Amino acid sequence: LSLEGLTPDILTIWIVYIALRHGHPGSTIWGFGIGLLFDLVTGNFIGISALTKTICGFVAGYFYNENKTVMLLSSYRFVVIILIVSFVQNIVYFVIFTQGSDIGLLRAILEFGLATTLYTAIVSLLPMFMFSRKLAR
Repeated sequence: LSLEGLTPDILTIWIVYIALRHGHPGSTIWGFGIGLLFDLVTGNFIGISALTKTICGFVAGYFYNENKTVMLLSSYRFVVIILIVSFVQNIVYFVIFTQGSDIGLLRAILEFGLATTLYTAIVSLLPMFMFSRKLAR
């Protein structure tokens, strides 16, 4: 799914799904676990994904509403939530990642963070359509 060196953050979509189904505690814990596992598998800067995915789960948990779960998952609101959560996550990631490097923070956020956020949101249309078809049945 890589396009011009950018990949969608499928794990963020999964964490937002968990947050919309189960709320804060579950999504925060799952975010930490998924992030830590991702750090261990990739070997990059251990802890940064665990931190950002934990924040992702925590922020996404604010959108939890027990009575509107199916509606949120099957409408454009799911994509909007992905946009918000992914952008917050990317800001935190690049604030930490660009420390001590030649890449400027603003450039990293706009060039990589925003592009990744938009690509992740586009990919999140697939599960949104899947849930909307499921709801229509």
